Amino acid sequence: MDPIQMLALGCALAFILIWLACKVFASPFANIPGPPSSSFLEGNFRQLTDRLGSERWTKQLVGAYGPISKLTAPFGHLWLHVYDPRALYSITIKDQEIWEKRMSSFNTLLLGPGLLTTEGSQHRKQRKMLTSAFSTAHLRNATPLFYETAHKLRDAIEGELREGPREIDVLQWMGRTALELIGQGALGYSFDPLVGGASDSFAESVKQLFGALNQVPAVVRMLASRLCHVGPAWMRRMIVAVIPNARIQRLKGIVDTIHQRSVEIMEEKKSSIRQGDSGLIEQIGEGRDVMSILLKANMAANAKERLSDDEIVAQMSTFILAGTDTTSNVAARLLHILAQNPDAQDRLCAEVIDTQLTDVCDYDQLLELPYLDAVCRETLRLYPPVRILSRCALKNTTLPLSEPMRGVDGTSISEIPVRKGTIAVLNLWASNTTHPIPDIVR
Repeated sequence: MDPIQMLALGCALAFILIWLACKVFASPFANIPGPPSSSFLEGNFRQLTDRLGSERWTKQLVGAYGPISKLTAPFGHLWLHVYDPRALYSITIKDQEIWEKRMSSFNTLLLGPGLLTTEGSQHRKQRKMLTSAFSTAHLRNATPLFYETAHKLRDAIEGELREGPREIDVLQWMGRTALELIGQGALGYSFDPLVGGASDSFAESVKQLFGALNQVPAVVRMLASRLCHVGPAWMRRMIVAVIPNARIQRLKGIVDTIHQRSVEIMEEKKSSIRQGDSGLIEQIGEGRDVMSILLKANMAANAKERLSDDEIVAQMSTFILAGTDTTSNVAARLLHILAQNPDAQDRLCAEVIDTQLTDVCDYDQLLELPYLDAVCRETLRLYPPVRILSRCALKNTTLPLSEPMRGVDGTSISEIPVRKGTIAVLNLWASNTTHPIPDIVR
């Protein structure tokens, strides 16, 4: 390398370092305490997202820095870690139009334009259309579907224990059961009869998605989110198809399978609805599932309020992928907690037995089981299936705090100026576990 090239490279590096230093030290977060960065390229990102160590690191972060702290993102950017109640209220409710769902672009590539990925008027239209599907009347009608699956699970586990006590993989059974519950209750589709090693290509793709997704580096996922803004869908698919990476191609194949089967189920349901009650009776769940109700409401709506087929399919992917792992993990955790607390287990069993008039409690009877409700709520409080969310500020704003905090220089801070583009990491677990709450389980 000749001297001129070396000088040019040196000047470029110096410019980048000066720019980054100005960006960091001129940030409104410069006076907010936070953990040291592990590296320039990753910041605290790996510590925050690591599957094995993130829970321990997050607890240390909460204990050391409190409800508001700064995190270092890749390439020296600063994020805001939040679990202050007033700040959370501002971000998620009061000023939610200012705060965009973080990584929604990448989720759109996976799920499509569904409830978890849309914003503004499109999101409100989808919520309005889904209201009827989640009404109390519908939940009452859908309750028998859940009992059918629960009884299959009971029989399957009894079958494994027929020859005597043995170790049972509860999480695996909860995963299969949750998928079947979501399938029948949300889609009117049976993924798994809960007998032996039954297999279904749709079910296998759903089970493999998050594992395949975790194998794709986080930086690649961040870059891939930009694809949502590059040309039409067919062009984006063509770009992904030529990426020479086995992990990305495996993920693409799984997403394609889920999308294809979702489209087929939607078309089958549309056909059944056009046939009237006789067609729905032949369907699994006899038309009581969420998608049947949604499709009937959508087909009856005016053109302005109607959801597109892409939006309908996206709701199906959203229900399956957002509901399966969350439900199975919480159910397995709840059973684990009850196994560790036999007194609580006995009390819960006594409540259910005393209230249950037949082999099946109806919806209203379930609502009259206060200890069951308390056990479920306490499990969700201590072990939420989604521990953190993230939001991106769409414009400059100010974040209020419930209590003043102490800055790095010792001054008192009662509100935080936030610039457009700022990422806020919302710690849901910390917001529910860092304040004294009565032990309602005991």
